Amino acid sequence: MTHLRAEDSSVAEEKESRGIIRESSQIFRRNRALGYVSNQVPAVTRYVQRRRDTLLITCIGRSFQVYTASHLRLLHVSGLHPDDITALATDRLHTYTASNKCIYAWRAGKHVRHVYRGHERDVHLLLPFGGNLIAVDRGNVLKVWNIPTDDVYLDVPFKEDEFLITALAHPPTYVNKIVLGSQQGQLKIMNISKNSIVCTLSRHPNRVTCIEPAPALDVVGVGHADGTIIVLNLKFDTVLMAFKQEWGLVTQLTFRTDGPPIMVSACSNGYMAFWNLEEHKLAGQLQAHEEQVTTAICLPSEPVVFTTSPDNSMKLFIFDMSDGGARQLRIREGHTKPPLCIRYHGGTGVSILSAGEDSTLRVFSTISESLNKSMGRATYNPKATKKKNRFQYDKYSMPPILEFTSDVAREKEWDNIAAIHAGIIQTTTWTFHKSRLGEHRLVPKQFQNKNRVNFQSETTCIISTNCGNFVIIGYSSGDVERFNIQSGLHRLSYGGFHPAHEAAVRGLACDNLNQYVVSGCSKGLVKFWPFKGNTQKPTAVLRLADGVALMRHHRESSMLAIGLDTFKIYVVDMETRVIVRKFIGHTAKLNDMTFSPDSRWLITASMDSTIKVWDIPSSYMIDHFRVERPCISLSMSPSGDFLATAHVNLLGIYLWANKTLFNQISLRSIDPNEPAPYVGLPTNICDAMDLEDAMQELGIDNDEDNVELGEEIDAKYETPKQLSPELITLSGLAASRWQNLLDLELIKQRNKPKAPPKGPKQAPFFLPTVSGLELRFDVSNAPTSNDGSRVLQVSSFNNLTAFGKLLEATATSNDFNPAMQHITQLGPSMVDFEIKSLHPDAGGTMLAMRQFLKLIEFMLGTNQDFELAQSYLSVYLRSHGLSLTESPELIKSLRSVSQVQQLAWERIESKLIYGTGVVAALRNFAH
Repeated sequence: MTHLRAEDSSVAEEKESRGIIRESSQIFRRNRALGYVSNQVPAVTRYVQRRRDTLLITCIGRSFQVYTASHLRLLHVSGLHPDDITALATDRLHTYTASNKCIYAWRAGKHVRHVYRGHERDVHLLLPFGGNLIAVDRGNVLKVWNIPTDDVYLDVPFKEDEFLITALAHPPTYVNKIVLGSQQGQLKIMNISKNSIVCTLSRHPNRVTCIEPAPALDVVGVGHADGTIIVLNLKFDTVLMAFKQEWGLVTQLTFRTDGPPIMVSACSNGYMAFWNLEEHKLAGQLQAHEEQVTTAICLPSEPVVFTTSPDNSMKLFIFDMSDGGARQLRIREGHTKPPLCIRYHGGTGVSILSAGEDSTLRVFSTISESLNKSMGRATYNPKATKKKNRFQYDKYSMPPILEFTSDVAREKEWDNIAAIHAGIIQTTTWTFHKSRLGEHRLVPKQFQNKNRVNFQSETTCIISTNCGNFVIIGYSSGDVERFNIQSGLHRLSYGGFHPAHEAAVRGLACDNLNQYVVSGCSKGLVKFWPFKGNTQKPTAVLRLADGVALMRHHRESSMLAIGLDTFKIYVVDMETRVIVRKFIGHTAKLNDMTFSPDSRWLITASMDSTIKVWDIPSSYMIDHFRVERPCISLSMSPSGDFLATAHVNLLGIYLWANKTLFNQISLRSIDPNEPAPYVGLPTNICDAMDLEDAMQELGIDNDEDNVELGEEIDAKYETPKQLSPELITLSGLAASRWQNLLDLELIKQRNKPKAPPKGPKQAPFFLPTVSGLELRFDVSNAPTSNDGSRVLQVSSFNNLTAFGKLLEATATSNDFNPAMQHITQLGPSMVDFEIKSLHPDAGGTMLAMRQFLKLIEFMLGTNQDFELAQSYLSVYLRSHGLSLTESPELIKSLRSVSQVQQLAWERIESKLIYGTGVVAALRNFAH
């Protein structure tokens, strides 16, 4: 089996040969990427009989994702390809992907079963055909591969100036025949078994973009680059009907198979057209996506059409409108343009707020993709925008969100998110609870239309208070204003009648108790203002040598990080108003900063494509790494387990796992000026053990003919009771089953009821009687003697319990397993009772006493259930300690048990000392 990895590309191999590529940094390891749904490669579908559902397979770059059509639930993500995927196809057994010059056949979306190598140019068309796979590369060479043997069955080159292949399809019932479409507009029917061209059809001069077989025999739909759609009968070479799509290029064609004679055509501007084939007219139209529709597939026997687009979305539309039209049924989407600001929301660390260049605010869940949601697009007039189609040009659309602030204190009562936009003065409010744009637009009085004089001012920074009642906004004019976020009313201006700063405000901070506000400007002045009261003058001013670029604060520790225009970073104690740390190391503009939850680390990102981690107590840099593209925004999880980053011109949000929470890592100081190692960005899959490797380890034969895509493999594996006879093995029982034996008397004393238990009113006589006039006892079940005597015979005078009888049986059989299984299933009280009942004074025998010691010796000798043997022996010695010295046989057995116990403890002690020494040596070596 072949495994694809992220380092298979030539660029990655070159970096790996130079030793500068890494899977992780000192602290952060690549985890996964969020927010990717689809791209420009057409998706494919496949119906799975066992699931009774259709699987939707979309491409997301170097891997593909598999969803269920019923709920659009993500099933799994494939492994990584050496380069971006250029084509997708599927059949009953495999999913086929083309990347560069190779074709890969995947089973269950996770395991590569076949790799087809032989193309000299990149492959761009794939078509499964029974036991063969047809592929066309950019060199205009058609190859027919034998799927099971990985051999080339047929190799047919075509001349590009005569017939440049652009589309191919297989009409039903056409044995060994396929239809090829060309750049020149011609169609050819080819017999791949005889390697011959059956006929050539020429019905339109423009390029053929897609060919789709119709539900009727011998009929196919052909789409052209100029928008012409021809429904053609291949058998008689006749045009049944023709349509013209005025929007231009036809990207996809599909036919409904649930009854109505509707053909769906997709266009490059995001529209879909519905054509009535009986009435030969347009039945309806729908704009489904913002960009071109690359996939349009009607699900078999369902009134549902599945679409994807490069706008990073996939949708299901259902035909249930009164006029026969379709409406949106389900959707999965991400940002259509790169995110600009990301922040974790709430204290659980499961939701990430993201604002993108598409002016939308979205919520991404780190648990499940089905929990993602869109909060809408920022607009000046929500009512007017709501009446329009969301994909039409909206003159009320607002610029992208540059920065936002959120708080969870009052999120269910009023708006709890405030956002500033690029180049405008308005600040919008949002509600996380209702997932929509709020009603308020925060604008100070001096910037309102009737009072405004300075039309060049814009919002530059924003912060919300910890109580969730107020939001403080800084402007490029130097003003710092405070608003009530519940009502949207202006409450206070810092600086009184004059601006708070003479230059643009670049950063704001507010303490946890709303006692003071900190503002920083581009001239390097950091001012401390009282939150309320006399706010005309600051209480303190901190002068810096360079201008402030951005500010981030940690409320719990009152630490304030200030990034300067000269790429330096200062850490200020907001209580003492003193610079406590200075960090120098970045060589380009600072993009974002964030504190770790415990305020021990400061994580920074800049345009030099590096991310650095600074240890505040030691004032050293402890980690840094370089990524493919500069990080534009980052945020640390409230629990400290993940770091989320967004990068320039990338649509996704990337998660990095904090290795220090899962492993013991020794961190050392690093020179900030040394080159940072290159670390690749996380992919859509988490690092995990391949299921195929696990199945091979378990010895399970995965038959290709019996495993379907999406099937669950029933692999039952039982952990052995003991990995090695030389190792000490614990029982695995709950600690309360054996630890409570040592303090059972104390537990009983504590649980003793205060009032004595009350007996029943009338206690029934315990001997059974025979019904009749005379009182007679029922002794029919009692054993009778052979001599006819009516005296009951007693077999023995002891009162052994079931455990005692099992112990006596071991004297002849030497099989201690039944007795051991019996006592290990009992609770602490019953174990204590059984051991105490072994003494002759309690109804037991000396044989049972001696055999119990042999049972303990057996348990210690097998190295199994070590803690149970110690607990049982402790109860035995505590209960019968004085009486044991009266029997020479018991003393002999005790000496034997002592020797076996000593050997077992010496084995454990040697392993512990060895492990402690190795750990100490490694720790000293790391330092």
